[in-house]
Amino acid sequence: MPSVQFIVPGNLDTPTGGYIYDREILSGLAALGWETRVHSLDPSFPQPTPAATRAARATFAGLPDGALVVIDGLALPGLDRVVADEARRLTLTALVHHPVALETGLDADLAARFADAERRALTHARRVITTSQWTARTLAAYGVPIGALRVVEPGVDTRTTDRSTDPRGSAAAWHAADSDVRLLCVGTLTPRKGHALLFEALGELRERRWHLRCAGSLLRDAEHVAALERQIDRLRLKNRISLLGDLDAASLAREYARADAFVLASHLEGYGMALAEAVAHGLPVVSTTGGAIPETVPASASLLVPPGDGRALTKALGVLLDDPAKRAALAANARAARASLPTWTGAAAKFAAALDGLG
Repeated sequence: MPSVQFIVPGNLDTPTGGYIYDREILSGLAALGWETRVHSLDPSFPQPTPAATRAARATFAGLPDGALVVIDGLALPGLDRVVADEARRLTLTALVHHPVALETGLDADLAARFADAERRALTHARRVITTSQWTARTLAAYGVPIGALRVVEPGVDTRTTDRSTDPRGSAAAWHAADSDVRLLCVGTLTPRKGHALLFEALGELRERRWHLRCAGSLLRDAEHVAALERQIDRLRLKNRISLLGDLDAASLAREYARADAFVLASHLEGYGMALAEAVAHGLPVVSTTGGAIPETVPASASLLVPPGDGRALTKALGVLLDDPAKRAALAANARAARASLPTWTGAAAKFAAALDGLG
């Protein structure tokens, strides 16, 4: 029976895209007959405290010689010295959603330190698995050998996204003209997700009929959330924007099913799992061209604008709100694209193939 050790920072049950990916891959590997074990590092990674670094060293030291180890990329910048010491004894694979150094809001010095540490850590990985071609190209520019790279895109849960039996098709296609357009945004409230830009753009469209519901953690960056709440008050949008916090899978699926359109103003996505879920639910999308988003969302189902461009975002949202026929056409194209989206079963098989021969 093949076996793999997964190293993740913090709690594997954290409801964000990266951790959902890890959980689904682990579940899929187990279904394929793999023995899997998860080791959780301190949540201070990628900037570990001294105590967290010592604990991480102890975790790696406790792994058996020759073990096949997958390290979630969020931990890599804090593990460069640890993996350098363990690379001869262990078979290391890095799983990179997007480089930590590219996270929005980092000061230049910290971003440079993260980039240097990530590059050093990646030199010790026998295999580097990414969640998109965009991330693979970015890591190739970091100096990761092409031969070491494998792309395993996330899947979607077809059990919750198949709406083909709904005679209305997509909500966007039958939405009543005299009611609010129901907008959904899914993403942890951090600077990279672009909520501030989205709120400003919607503030310019306050005369239109819309309501925005934002699902995602309010706890990851409390200072940023407080700033967003002040912004909502300043824009007088308290009755138009609902911050829902984290939702369980069933509640989130209901939000997708009730929405008329999906909006996400991310500055960067290494894939964009929430965007793929929106397409799978037959929703028209307004988002940006940040990172892998244009590779994730079909152009025929979306209106994409440059990241950080508030004027372009306002214009795209205006088109979505003002043109029901355009909204319906985008929704129809999203439904048509649903069948081509990857599944988690397929993703697990590709992940297993990426690990094949390493252990």
